[in-house]
Amino acid sequence: MAGFLRSLYHKLSNTAEVDWDELEAGLVAADLGPRLAMQLVDELKDLGREVTADDVLEVTRRHVADRLPPDQPPPLPPSSDKPFVFLIVGVNGVGKTTTCAKLAHWLQRRGSPTYLAAADTFRAAATEQLQRWGERLNIPVVTGPAKSDPSSVCYNAHQQAIREGARYLICDTAGRLHNRHNLMEELSKIRRTLAKQDPAAPHLTLLVVDANTGANALQQAKEFHKASPLDGFILTKMDGSGKGGVAVSIFDQIGVPPRFLGTGEEPEDFALFQRGRFLEEMI
Repeated sequence: MAGFLRSLYHKLSNTAEVDWDELEAGLVAADLGPRLAMQLVDELKDLGREVTADDVLEVTRRHVADRLPPDQPPPLPPSSDKPFVFLIVGVNGVGKTTTCAKLAHWLQRRGSPTYLAAADTFRAAATEQLQRWGERLNIPVVTGPAKSDPSSVCYNAHQQAIREGARYLICDTAGRLHNRHNLMEELSKIRRTLAKQDPAAPHLTLLVVDANTGANALQQAKEFHKASPLDGFILTKMDGSGKGGVAVSIFDQIGVPPRFLGTGEEPEDFALFQRGRFLEEMI
C-alpha cells in the first residue's frame, strides 16, 4: 500500500487495540489537518465496535474523496488569437520555476506553442534557471534585466506571445511572502498589465505548493489567496514523502482546487490532477 497512510495502516494492522490519540496524531501527520483528523476519529469511535486498520482506511478514503473536487478538463486556449495566460505564484523553494517549465512542456507536447515569462526578477538565479529549461525543452523564454519591473517582463512576453501566435503564456513570478502588501501590489500590477492586451488575462492563477511542507502549504495558500485570488494549485514533490493530505486541507478550507501534480524530477513527471488516481496513490 502506497501513500501517506501506509505506515499508519501497518502499525494498526499489528496492534491489538487502537490508541485513539496515536491514530489522531498519525492522521494529522498525514497533513489532513486537526479538524478532519478529529472527525475521522469520532466517526470510527461511533462504530461501537473494535476498529481495524481496514476501517480506518475505508473511512479516511471516503472523507478524503468528499473533500476533493471532481476532475476538471485541461485548460484550453481561447478561441481568439490571444494566448491563454497562466500566472504562477508561490514561495521560493517549492519548485515554482521548474514547475513552470514542466507545465510549458506538458502543453507543448500536446501541440500548443507556449512561451515562458521570467518575471521572478527578484531572484537572479530564477531567470537563469528558466532560461536553461527553455533551452533544454525548446521553449521561448522572455526575460528582462535583473531587478526590473516584473509586470514589464510579463507585458513584453504577452506582446511577443500574441505576435508569434503562441497558444499559452506562463508567467513565473517572484516567490517572496514576507510582506503581503508588497506581494499584493506586485501581483495586482502584473494582472493589470496583462489585462491591457487581453481583458480576460490572466486566465488561470495557480499556486505552487510543496507536498512535504504540510500545514505551511495551507498557510501559504491562504496568504496568496488574499493577495491574488487563486484558481487552483499545483502540488509538487509528490515523489518525496508520498504525502499529499495538504491537497485535501487546501480545498476543504479555502475552496481552491488542485489542478496539476508534480511527481518527479524529469520534465515528463507532471500530470493533471485526477481524484481517482490521487486516492489510489495516496491512500
